[in-house]
Amino acid sequence: MAVDARDTAEFYATPLGRLTTSLLRRKLLGLWPDCANLSILGLGYTGPYLHLWREQAQRSIALSPPQLGLAPWPLGRPSLACAAEEDALPFPDLSFDRILLVHGLEQAENARRTLREAWRLLKDDGRLIVVVPNRRGLWAYAESTPFGHGQPYSQGQLARLLSSLFFQVEDQDSALFAPPLDWPPLLRAFNALERLGNAMLPRFSGLTLAQASKDMHGIIPVGQRAKGRRVLVDAGR
Repeated sequence: MAVDARDTAEFYATPLGRLTTSLLRRKLLGLWPDCANLSILGLGYTGPYLHLWREQAQRSIALSPPQLGLAPWPLGRPSLACAAEEDALPFPDLSFDRILLVHGLEQAENARRTLREAWRLLKDDGRLIVVVPNRRGLWAYAESTPFGHGQPYSQGQLARLLSSLFFQVEDQDSALFAPPLDWPPLLRAFNALERLGNAMLPRFSGLTLAQASKDMHGIIPVGQRAKGRRVLVDAGR
């Protein structure tokens, strides 16, 4: 069963969701410490993380696929969110310096087409970060969280998928070693379990992350790009 924007927002409002946000923000800032004057696109459900660069970036847009539903962002401010088909995104080629894909690839109707669109939109010196549930970890099977839905990937599977679509993987990381339970004793041990898991069981994390750049020796095969592009703008704007 697919998870929608409301379910995802409810998860992030829980104590476990807030700890998850804090952890992933640290990981993402380690990869992209400075995005001053860059254009950033978030694909999937990325509002909790785009906040990191909102003030310094030249442009930030949160785009979600129709099956997820429109995820308002930023809250309490003019909307920078929209919804569109993930394999027919309404932007010109080479539009973004950075693309962040969270709660997106595992839910995509066609993961390869989604990544082809990311390749098309990314500038030649741009960077892509993909965050997906790890098929070897507990979180991929916990339907109480948004990471427990869709297609999980191992680190190797994600790297091979990116490489097959003309991305060059530059960094890989792991996150979420605590069990996906909103139970106070586990929540108190969350950071300690994260350190322990990183040291002893890195292959069994809840999430796997990859940063990639464009492989400029690659090309997008002719005929793969969708002809029509539809965008659904936030009605609250």
